[in-house]
Amino acid sequence: MKYLYNLILYQPLFNLLIFFYNVLPGHDIGIAIIALTIAVKALLYPLSLQSIRSQKALQSLQPKMDALKQKYGDNKETLARATMELYKTEKVNPFSSCLPLLVQLPFFIALYQVFGRGISSNGFEALYPFIAKPEFIQPISFGFLDLTHPSIPLAVLAGLAQFWQSKMLVTKPQPKVPGAKDESMTAIMNKQMLYMMPLMTVFIGTRLPGGLSLYWLVTTLLTVAQQAVLFRRRVDAGAAQKNI
Repeated sequence: MKYLYNLILYQPLFNLLIFFYNVLPGHDIGIAIIALTIAVKALLYPLSLQSIRSQKALQSLQPKMDALKQKYGDNKETLARATMELYKTEKVNPFSSCLPLLVQLPFFIALYQVFGRGISSNGFEALYPFIAKPEFIQPISFGFLDLTHPSIPLAVLAGLAQFWQSKMLVTKPQPKVPGAKDESMTAIMNKQMLYMMPLMTVFIGTRLPGGLSLYWLVTTLLTVAQQAVLFRRRVDAGAAQKNI
């Protein structure tokens, strides 16, 4: 299992990082990490797109789910069946937004090891024969930022980017439906996730190498851009249908 992990994830990512470090102007490890992040984001684009669409679709169903709660009240069994039927009718998988995130987790773990070894100039035995071995990797990026140690500014920026990305997914509050006891539960959970995820990002980022915080910052900003394009297309499509 470890052999397959190194062969499929760690070694390709490590070699790609060193390749970018070798060929990009300035031989800056921070720029190499940004380039690697863009490459990984492009590779995982289909999964990321599916996750965004699923999260937005689940939120758009909230008014209908509130109506079901009002209709069936405390009959949890009937409510559960009606909810699953709603998912089936609307062709929404409630777990589809989580699966892409789980798939990305091994990449995150591999990148943690890549940045740890790559920045500290260790593990060059994992390089492919056609990748030039650098004599030394300068851990100081952009002339002042040591990416081998935790960086509070990068962790805070990553947290703010996470808040921005989560904020984009939050829909406007729906009018309260009388009789739906658990109606506000989704709103409460959305609010908790809106603030908890960024705080967790900052907390974890202050304990990991700055290179990983830089990766998280860049990948989140790319997700923000992806969401903005996707949502704009939906708005344009909706406006076009109204004009027909």
